[in-house]
Amino acid sequence: MTSATVATVGLAGAMTDPPQAGAAPQVGPDVSSHQHPGGASINWFAVRASGQHMAMVKATESTWYVNPHFVPDSLAMRAAGLVRGTYHYADPSRSATQQAIFYATIVLGQNGILDLPPVLDLEHSGGLGPRALAAWVREFFAVLEPLTGRKTILYTYPNFWNTAMGATREFADHPLWIASYNGGAVPQMPRGGWRTWTFWQFTSSGRLPGVSTPVDLNRYNGSVAGLRAYGNAINVFGS
Repeated sequence: MTSATVATVGLAGAMTDPPQAGAAPQVGPDVSSHQHPGGASINWFAVRASGQHMAMVKATESTWYVNPHFVPDSLAMRAAGLVRGTYHYADPSRSATQQAIFYATIVLGQNGILDLPPVLDLEHSGGLGPRALAAWVREFFAVLEPLTGRKTILYTYPNFWNTAMGATREFADHPLWIASYNGGAVPQMPRGGWRTWTFWQFTSSGRLPGVSTPVDLNRYNGSVAGLRAYGNAINVFGS
């Protein structure tokens, strides 16, 4: 992946773990402003028609940046019937509390129809050592999750987790979105105590109809029905 007006964010449902894995993994892209060269739009209906069931979009970064394409992409994803995820690109050199509140405010809690749980994209240490970085993540989750009512998904790389996070097992109860470009049938897993993965980013150079640039592609470790249940969207806009 790549590097406000205050609103009231309500608690909208209980925190739940992702559904059990089912059939063959489902594929979907994650995007940011880099997929909008020159302000070009993504044709989310073409993305959906190509067989994708989900998509992730960058919402925020640090304490100040909002992806200018976040709102139009989100609206078009929903109109196309895609299960939508959003992510916050972490800046551990700045306040975890402020970033959690900022993200929750921009995504308005993210617990509606077609919404996957929020995501913390953790791939830089901000100069913190493993203990301090783990404390930063702990604080971010402690602030964000009461605002969303959902258990945050954690995006990271195996090597980053094993080194910058000291291979801590503290967060193994959070769903894992792992970036692993190993070309294999399963991703390389970090030494963090996870028994399995929930999402797997398996390439950064995918191609899809409706997207004019190379794009990250991801698998969900389960069936279409499981994905839609995780996104509060069973029987919405068909299968």
